Amino acid sequence: MLERLQKILSARGIASRRKAEEYIAQGLVKVNGKIASLGEKADPMKDLIEVDGKVLSERQEMLYFAMNKPVGVETSNIDRCTVAGCTLHNKNNKRATLQPATCNTRTVRDLLPEDLQGKIFPVGRLDKDSSGLLLFTNDGVLAYRLTHPKFDHEKEYEVTVDRSIPAMSLKHIERGIILKGKQTKPAKIIRVSPTTFRLILTEGRNRQIRRMCQDLGYTVKELKRVRIMTFQDAGLPSGAMRVLSTRERIALLRSVGLA
Repeated sequence: MLERLQKILSARGIASRRKAEEYIAQGLVKVNGKIASLGEKADPMKDLIEVDGKVLSERQEMLYFAMNKPVGVETSNIDRCTVAGCTLHNKNNKRATLQPATCNTRTVRDLLPEDLQGKIFPVGRLDKDSSGLLLFTNDGVLAYRLTHPKFDHEKEYEVTVDRSIPAMSLKHIERGIILKGKQTKPAKIIRVSPTTFRLILTEGRNRQIRRMCQDLGYTVKELKRVRIMTFQDAGLPSGAMRVLSTRERIALLRSVGLA
């Protein structure tokens, strides 16, 4: 079936449709050996399509899932551990390069159904002591848009600290705090209770929320991600995952300029 080239490139995870148009305009896309032009269509099942000299691979189905990551589980793509003696992961009793301390920690990969392991990957990360929404996909363009700080895409967290936190401290977090010589981006805060607040960030530096609170003298007791751009699901049980609905997927892709 004939499709516009920019749609084909987007479906392969090569680039967004807008970026694909740039590639075509720059003469980087060829169809059956000839430089393509804007508006041109092709049949990805019959035509030989090249991008900057590389032939497109077979059509890949884009998969989109969400998980409510529990506390105590690491966000990692590592394969199941095969260290001898490991009671959590060991199946083949073979030697592995992982240290036992790492081996004994559950990862989000362990929570995936076996038929999805190695096919979808977490977008960004949540630290081991945090919980909440985590997206999984094989859509590299979406993952890039959601994780690169230059796009300023929102993620919302519910934060509970060890004691009542005054409005002045929350304003400080909103304006930005210097962490390792670099100021955090401005944030949005909604107070929930004296010790709990919602925090909306457009960046995701390592343990950023915990470090910001610690800088002001507070310890984070609970940290949960409750929204990723347009996607939220307060009813998803801890440790459970589900496929995004068509409406959720389209809304998410539109929110990052991919649909």
